[in-house]
Amino acid sequence: MTLIKSISGIRGTIGGQPGNSLTPVDVVKYTAAFATILKNKHNQTCKVVLGRDARISGLMLENLIGATLISMGIDVINLGLTTTPTTEMAVVHHKAQGGIILTASHNPKQWNALKLLNEKGEFISAADGEWLLNIAEKGKFDFTDVNSLGKIQKDNDALQRHITAIINLPMVDAALIGSKKFKVVVDAINSSGAIAVPQLLSALGVEALVINGETNGHFAHNPEPLPEHLHEIAQKVVKESAHAGIVVDPDVDRLAFVCENGEMFGEEYTLVAVANHMLQYEVGNTVSNLSSTRALRDVTEKAGGKYFAAAVGEVNVVSMMKAQNAIIGGEGNGGIIVPQLHYGRDAMVGIALFLTHLAKTGKSCSMLRSAFPDYHISKNKIELTEDIDVDAVLTYIADRYSQYQVNQIDGVKIDFEKEWIHLRKSNTEPIIRIYAESSSMTTANNLAQKIITDIKEFIQQTA
Repeated sequence: MTLIKSISGIRGTIGGQPGNSLTPVDVVKYTAAFATILKNKHNQTCKVVLGRDARISGLMLENLIGATLISMGIDVINLGLTTTPTTEMAVVHHKAQGGIILTASHNPKQWNALKLLNEKGEFISAADGEWLLNIAEKGKFDFTDVNSLGKIQKDNDALQRHITAIINLPMVDAALIGSKKFKVVVDAINSSGAIAVPQLLSALGVEALVINGETNGHFAHNPEPLPEHLHEIAQKVVKESAHAGIVVDPDVDRLAFVCENGEMFGEEYTLVAVANHMLQYEVGNTVSNLSSTRALRDVTEKAGGKYFAAAVGEVNVVSMMKAQNAIIGGEGNGGIIVPQLHYGRDAMVGIALFLTHLAKTGKSCSMLRSAFPDYHISKNKIELTEDIDVDAVLTYIADRYSQYQVNQIDGVKIDFEKEWIHLRKSNTEPIIRIYAESSSMTTANNLAQKIITDIKEFIQQTA
């Protein structure tokens, strides 16, 4: 059993002993800590928007959290089964002081998590995350008396508001999409996407064939939208002569596409394609994290904009987007952030923008993909012993390659003329993750292995 307490939320497996996994005791403790922060920050009666994906444990956690919040004197606006981006937007709509999303994103069904939002519908800051962990550790909460209990109310319209806001974006052309008579296959991975994505596609005039559409949380395959998990939809797209396949994760903030020929569009290229569309409307800046493909920089600079890299993590990408006034940003895992809608990863807006781009270009998915620079990312890791100074290893690599462009805002990223490599240490175990990108997978693999050899030589020299 596992419980991971971090500044970005509380994540763990269901069952087991308190403190070692995500038990009811832990859920109540961290919810009460979050409520305490909201009451301290906002000198008023607080409201919290609550949403969940279709995980088996979701309804149980929803009931625990709702009861805990009203016991702290906080009103709850319950969206029930919904998406992460819908919840984020509902926080702003209701002028709530915070939000809680119950989802473990791409993790298997035994996992769940409390993802915590501020009054802007964005993930809480690192400072507030540290504050929450400190309060929870001390365990001193003030529950309210019977006369001041909060209330729970339902909001059944949040998803429709979300869809309407997407369709009203100037860079989404629902009429054009509808005129193309697109047929798509949707892999909803037995969660919220089974409700949200078909409803969006219907509003866009797109025929949707849904697989894994039962919202029971029994994921038909590993829920991370990676090629090795998507054989079923690839076959279905070809069999049905569909224009594309659409894949989301359980809480609908990550997005991947399958081409009409059954080949993967590549989740790294979801952001690239959508950004390319946005840049046709407005030349501006773009942002992704340091481990995302260089193709975004290429299409941004070709259009006359500037590209900026952020530390890994949605909150860091959002912060950089605000600082650089970016028109679009996101992550190479298929996360799309469009500020005109809201500052959060949103597969729904990604679908609408991608289909608009597909309709405007008149190209097939495979033709659209072939128009972008072709890069390959090699993902590796090196396991170290507890006695090794990981920071010293990273400093050594940065110094060794100092003649190149080196970025150290999040580990060490080295940009070569045609390749890059990014080293990041794990916060939970003695591991360095090593991602390398090049125009060929062989070159990317060789670059990663070269850096791994450098690390091993350094360790031998300092042993």
